[in-house]
Amino acid sequence: MSEKIEDRLNSLELQAMEQDLILQDLSDMVNKQWKEIERLKAKLSVASERIITLEDNLPTSDAAHKPPHY
Repeated sequence: MSEKIEDRLNSLELQAMEQDLILQDLSDMVNKQWKEIERLKAKLSVASERIITLEDNLPTSDAAHKPPHY
């Protein structure tokens, strides 16, 4: 193999290795973000349930507008 072709082949192999590393890094990043999204969705669900519970336990509108001396 000529030196020029060997240099081009080495360059392509290096590019392929760098791209593999970048793809792995991106994949790891996406996995971490997915886990964070799932964790935040669970927290949001719990918070929503608490808000609904608090709203259900609020006094009715008539009782909320009557003055205390009634």
